[in-house]
Amino acid sequence: MVGHLRLQDNLDRPQDGYCLDVVGSGQYIRFDLPLTAHNCKPGLYQDEAVAIDAESRIQFVAYGACATVAGLNGRALPGAAVVPRQCDEKTPFMDARPLQRFDFRADGLIELRGSGLCLTVGNESDWTFERTHRWRALFVARCASAVPALSRWKFVAYKPGP
Repeated sequence: MVGHLRLQDNLDRPQDGYCLDVVGSGQYIRFDLPLTAHNCKPGLYQDEAVAIDAESRIQFVAYGACATVAGLNGRALPGAAVVPRQCDEKTPFMDARPLQRFDFRADGLIELRGSGLCLTVGNESDWTFERTHRWRALFVARCASAVPALSRWKFVAYKPGP
């Protein structure tokens, strides 16, 4: 099932809220930059279309990339960015497997498995290529101290209209 990974609180975007997003669009997708929370777009664009796969990875299905907490040798620290990387990448200094497995908790938190770190967005937003589009930084923070409005998520399956 494909859909949006959406922040439960709409924050400063009452009309559309924030969704997990790959920076860029179309031919200008930027896999060299961290993922963001961007205002949710109408419909389902490839840069926001995710599936939660059987391995508990957040996969951007159009690109075959997975949300990956930036870390070294499979370990991450609070404040680490979330980046798009090849699913299960294993290269020098990057063992992505433990940095791509998430637990989707009943309270809406998404925890990097066994780390005590949860997906969180920043306190502030800014505009992107035009002022009507907003983004927030995306990173991991200690689940125990994460602000609920900035760290509770829901998966919203995409259902095309008639």
